Amino acid sequence: MANKIPRVPVREQDPKVRVTNFEEVCYGYDLDEARLEASRCLGCKKPRCVEHCPVSLQIPQFIAQLRDGNLAEAARIIAQDSSLPSVCGRVCPQETQCEGSCILGVKGESVAIGKLERFVGDWSIEHGAEATAPAPSNGRKVAVVGSGPAGLACAADLAKMGYEVKIFEALHKAGGVLQYGIPEFRLPKDKVVAREIENVLRLGVRIETDVIVGHTVTVDSLLDEEGYSAVFIGSGAGLPRFMGIPGENLNGVVSANEFLTRANLMKAYDDTYDTPIYVGRRVVVVGGGNVAMDAVRTAARLGAEAHIVYRRSEAELPARAEEVHHAKQEGIEFRMLTNPVEVLGDEKGWVRGLRCVRMELGEPDASGRRSPVAVEGSEFEIGCDVVIMALGTSPNPLIASTTRGLETNRRGCLVADEEHGQTSREGIFAGGDAVTGAATVILAMGAGRRAARAIDEYVRAKSGMN
Repeated sequence: MANKIPRVPVREQDPKVRVTNFEEVCYGYDLDEARLEASRCLGCKKPRCVEHCPVSLQIPQFIAQLRDGNLAEAARIIAQDSSLPSVCGRVCPQETQCEGSCILGVKGESVAIGKLERFVGDWSIEHGAEATAPAPSNGRKVAVVGSGPAGLACAADLAKMGYEVKIFEALHKAGGVLQYGIPEFRLPKDKVVAREIENVLRLGVRIETDVIVGHTVTVDSLLDEEGYSAVFIGSGAGLPRFMGIPGENLNGVVSANEFLTRANLMKAYDDTYDTPIYVGRRVVVVGGGNVAMDAVRTAARLGAEAHIVYRRSEAELPARAEEVHHAKQEGIEFRMLTNPVEVLGDEKGWVRGLRCVRMELGEPDASGRRSPVAVEGSEFEIGCDVVIMALGTSPNPLIASTTRGLETNRRGCLVADEEHGQTSREGIFAGGDAVTGAATVILAMGAGRRAARAIDEYVRAKSGMN
């Protein structure tokens, strides 16, 4: 019977209305909708959805409890593996992970696992469900650098094992990319991010903001002078990349990182804040990932005519299908198979346009995606007054340059064993975007969780703990 029920649609703000505000686009399920959708789950004996979840969430078990109306038990099951269910339910690429492997998706529509996780997470926040109590102290301290998804997941798991955990955060608010990178209309900050972080603090984790590790303190001083048994580096990838084309130093060229940080962390969209942000009349965002979608949709909400320029075809867009769909609904213009070659400026040094070349797809590259090749003689101009580069990010080199013996690769990412997060230095572990470069929230959380287990094993072996 379960697979005969069509997937329950989720209610959303009307596109014409939402492009004028920063309120959440997706309303989520109510209880009846959530229980109906949960009843579609087949409860597979060998659930492929769990195999394809980076934090191994016990998906059929929590869905079964939700279906039967046992919301507190559903929340408890999720909390065993995820400290951020309301976040993950909103921003995870479920279509390529849990939902993408759901057996119902073979001949029909997969179970809306993400929307169900979001529902349970939100219920848990609203009802103050105490999912996990702090563990008795084992007398050992672990430092975590960065309060993004990797750091929060690592800290939460270590706290559950009895460690005294302190997170050092460079910005004035905790949350990392959840706070500065993902817009309010996708991830509400006060309603979701702040309250999920509160749940981590309830485990006994402490967060100290405005601490730049590598400047205010160093990783070595944490280990050698402050008595920490291990350090986990989850400092993310906040260093933007540019194309290296002429005109990138003109006024009006900005990284998506800076643009989104001004809008999200510093509330530039809110008239009660004084944060300056310049969008002009016409914005072109270069890139095709989720960050590009976030930037272009933010620009549209700030009143600009907003365009995406991407050098491959729509089939190769790395952004989530839902984000692309929402952007199109909101009137964003997509220019595929288009690559910028020069930013054009006026006599005052401000952007006036973008010179581009048309592309065609050639042979697949190392990643399996077909490489774009420029079409000779196809140059043309797009008029604009702001260009936002959303081309990916690299880790800030500060931590690696101030920590002796910490190995990095050619992209500036920390080198760490994927299974344990062990770096080239004993007692120092790393995970998330600091290791992989810009990736997803859930992959960072998975890395944080694996590192927490490895840190526990390391500290126990070194100190002779039982």
